[in-house]
Amino acid sequence: MSSSLAPAARGNRMAMLVIALCWLVVLFDGLDMFIYGSVLPHMLGEHALGLEPSKAGDLGSYATFGMLIGALSSGTLTDLIGRKKMIMSCTALFSLASALCAAAPTVAVFGIGRTLAGLGLGGLLPTAITMVSDYAPRGRGAFIIGSLMTAHHAGGILSAYVALWVVEPFGWRAAFWVCVVPLFIAVPLVARYMPESLSFLVAKGRATEAGRLAARYGVELPVAKNRPAVGDRWSALAKLFRGKEWIQTLMFWLASFGGLLLVYGVATWLPTMMRAEGYELGSSLNFVVVFNLGGIVGMLVAGRCADRFGAARISAIWFLLTAVGVYLLSVHMPLGLTFTVVFFTGVFLNSAQTMIYATVAGYSTSDNRATAVGWTSGMGRFGAVFGPWLGGQLLANGAANWGFTAFALSAVFSTVFITLAGLRISRRTTEQAATGLPLTATG
Repeated sequence: MSSSLAPAARGNRMAMLVIALCWLVVLFDGLDMFIYGSVLPHMLGEHALGLEPSKAGDLGSYATFGMLIGALSSGTLTDLIGRKKMIMSCTALFSLASALCAAAPTVAVFGIGRTLAGLGLGGLLPTAITMVSDYAPRGRGAFIIGSLMTAHHAGGILSAYVALWVVEPFGWRAAFWVCVVPLFIAVPLVARYMPESLSFLVAKGRATEAGRLAARYGVELPVAKNRPAVGDRWSALAKLFRGKEWIQTLMFWLASFGGLLLVYGVATWLPTMMRAEGYELGSSLNFVVVFNLGGIVGMLVAGRCADRFGAARISAIWFLLTAVGVYLLSVHMPLGLTFTVVFFTGVFLNSAQTMIYATVAGYSTSDNRATAVGWTSGMGRFGAVFGPWLGGQLLANGAANWGFTAFALSAVFSTVFITLAGLRISRRTTEQAATGLPLTATG
């Protein structure tokens, strides 16, 4: 390899290192997120901690409420302390919270553990998305984000196998002890090997540190941009509402609300609702595996399609197809056909929400990207809180079929708002191209 290619090669290695480490922590994020839904049939069957379906839905909402707070605060905290420290802190938090769940003597303590886990889970994902966006090759941002999110669904697959292989011989508490592993694997690896975001270092005026890191990997430093005063912590958030920018922001938030209601409602209740439809427990957990395999395929396909056709457009189409798939799950079909529907529902459902984040990340400027993604994720967590609660209430009242219908309607809801957001972006791009001005997210 010639010396002229060496810096680019080292830059690619730097990007791959960041992406690989973020993939690892998001894998554990997915495991911790899906583990509750995977072990829930066991917990309900044993009446563990005195659980009933309505209370189980409340517990699912505790985690997503924690994710709401974590996601809302992650952007601001990340822009203050840095991507790397935020990723380490969030991973350590949800790992320790899983230990609390594993040892919980009462439902109340278990709920506290799930809420704390949610804080870490909610903060980690938007931070990891921002981190890989900083290092993604030009024109491949949506594909890289989609690739990162395959880890979340690999974690979902892992949660089903933990439930199958660990819970039967050792009980449901053992599954939560498994979720403590990231504290001893992921956190040390990130601390040792992950570089800080160069754009963050430059933006914070840490030019010497950024220069050493850039020289180590042979990459160019990002161009320093004008930043708001250090004491103005809310300027990045205020930027989302300047002029008519509040319209775009609101559309992103509403689309994210419906998408996360759907994602976390299905993630919490899929095995239990499929059991209510008459499927055996083993088949119900295998639905989780197939659903997340579809999610992995969907992330890779959606990312490539989004880089070519636009993330907002792909998100809208995917949400519409999700609505069809989720509704079909309310119809009792032959097992093979049901698995096929679950797979394709997983393909479209999971990546549809991720393409909302890709749309926001691509639309935002580098100085407020973490805040924009974090708040879009955070406001969507209101839907994530509502989804598990809604599923629990419907199941407790013997209306599992209505759960699938409700989740299908939420997919239609998100289709409408991400379509409107995409049309507005397209119109502004056309208008600004005609005037020779660059597209910005400043109103």
